[in-house]
Amino acid sequence: MFSSAKSYENQHFSALKKDCQRQKVLFEDPLFPATDDSLFYKSRIQGVQWKRPNEICDDPYLFVDGISSHDLHQGQVGNCWFVAACSSLASRESLWQKVIPDWKEQEWNAEKPENYAGIFHFQFWRFGDWVDVVIDDRLPTLHNQLIYCHSNAKNEFWCALVEKAYAKLSGCYEALDGGNTADALVDFTGGVSEPIDLIEGNYVNDEAKRNLLFERVLKVHNRGGLISCSIKATTAADMEARLDCGLVKGHAYAVTDVRKVRLGHGLLAFFKSEKLDMIRMRNPWGEREWNGPWSDTSEEWQKVSKSEREKLGMTVEDDGEFWMTFEDFCKYFTDIIKCRLINTSYLSIHKTWEEAVMRGAWTRHDEPLKNRSGGCINHKATFLQNPQYVFDVKKAEDEVLISIQQKAKRTSRKEGKGENLAIGFEIQKVELNRNYRMHTLQQQVATSIYINSRSIFLRTDLKEGRYVIIPTTFDPGHVGEFLLRVFTDVPADCRELTLDEPARTCWSGMCGYPQVVSQIHVLAAAGLKNQDSQGGADPYVIIKCEGNKIRSPVQINTQAPAFDVKGLFYRKKAGQPIIVQVWNHNIISDEFLGQVALTGDPDDHLSQQTLQLQDKGNKKSNGISGSIAVRLLSSSKLTNV
Repeated sequence: MFSSAKSYENQHFSALKKDCQRQKVLFEDPLFPATDDSLFYKSRIQGVQWKRPNEICDDPYLFVDGISSHDLHQGQVGNCWFVAACSSLASRESLWQKVIPDWKEQEWNAEKPENYAGIFHFQFWRFGDWVDVVIDDRLPTLHNQLIYCHSNAKNEFWCALVEKAYAKLSGCYEALDGGNTADALVDFTGGVSEPIDLIEGNYVNDEAKRNLLFERVLKVHNRGGLISCSIKATTAADMEARLDCGLVKGHAYAVTDVRKVRLGHGLLAFFKSEKLDMIRMRNPWGEREWNGPWSDTSEEWQKVSKSEREKLGMTVEDDGEFWMTFEDFCKYFTDIIKCRLINTSYLSIHKTWEEAVMRGAWTRHDEPLKNRSGGCINHKATFLQNPQYVFDVKKAEDEVLISIQQKAKRTSRKEGKGENLAIGFEIQKVELNRNYRMHTLQQQVATSIYINSRSIFLRTDLKEGRYVIIPTTFDPGHVGEFLLRVFTDVPADCRELTLDEPARTCWSGMCGYPQVVSQIHVLAAAGLKNQDSQGGADPYVIIKCEGNKIRSPVQINTQAPAFDVKGLFYRKKAGQPIIVQVWNHNIISDEFLGQVALTGDPDDHLSQQTLQLQDKGNKKSNGISGSIAVRLLSSSKLTNV
């Protein structure tokens, strides 16, 4: 996950720093100058002065007494979302040391003042790559106070400098106003963010669902992921409104711990082993806390032993950090964002994932077969003109994680605010051997939400088979780049479908070119012959056509299997039949149960038909029993299926 970073805008930190040291000058970044253009794209604050840390205080440091979630305070821009993400980051050493590389070398050193050159660099994951962002250390101030993110300690500057680098990536400081915590969490980790709507999921009333969510949140936390939460503000007046319980609406909180807390004292606590699902949060303002049950001064803490309280780092200060039960959390908070680090290492004791990463684009073209911006499925005439990606599920059932991220647009005074497109994706189950683009809709198995968010995430369970992901903008005609990430338990052979039909080559004239395309859908069989003493069978089907064949997964212990399997064949000899055979799976050798032959004439649009199974050679036989339900679609136009 932590591969080497690319230099942002071709600025190389080491070379620039050495250059400044040689010339004995402090670095001034020409790409992010100390001017209003770096601060705003439309508004203004009068009297801003840009100052280096040693002009703000006498003894500046990156870190004072280490790095902590308690370091941060929100500034005058509405970027609580970014501060909440930084709070989460500060609690994960392996993660912040990636964002703040070689921090010991970057730290101010009173013994080697010649090392200081007013230049720093930070790393963020952007659109599939780690990028190294160089900045100078001139920071915007009013009355000698930092106006944006700042630390508790006046001489600690890590968060102000990280924020400046992030503002440079985004275009200016004002571009950070009202952003998205999920984006910052992904940019800090290269992970995958999963937003969960607690109201829509009814977690406060559904105990089983709530317990399952807590286990998932606990797992993400224990495996190094980052978590944030908030309470939706429905009106402008609601923004930053404080509720009676002490929580603030429209405000991002960092989740800093997730635990099962043991109740009781002494040995009794161990024998009873009564545990409470608890979650700890931090308000980026660094003050104003929850005042309900399990708040800092509440009597509930008397139920917990002193040693357990110490283990939890329990303090009674208005430092913005507080504990809640997970039930109360689901009652008051409306949204939670889990940013999971996807483990792709084969050396890990935890579950590892296979990751496929695809870069794509929505592009416009007047010719339908070349257009790649067809809009969502509401636009049926153009939907299948979008990019298409095929992948295989090779287990009987597999959990699949899919994330699509659109390329962020920078904000600038000239261009204005960089707005996201409304995006999402569909997953359709297709033929087991599809290698060309779809031209007719197939079975929809999952669909994401559509929203103007930078990233869209979906977790779904899929049965063995082949699937196509269709990433789309909500409306047709929009253009932009995207990054598609697919995570499965075993390699999924994910790839883009680029061709509409088999390619014509110099051999096509000699060897022939397909004249007909046929899609065969084997739905089910019934009345198959008993194959074992228990009176069952383990059947599967083989579909054959012109030397090509596909085989379905085995159905266990049934004489009436629901195969629901499709094959796609580009046929040079339209007169040759398509053969569908049913076999029984055995340990030593498989046994033939019967077959049917289908003609598949061009422009045949047969509705579902049920056919009696026959012997090889398509003869009736007393030894063969059962029937099979099939549907066949053929066309002489190869881009019709």
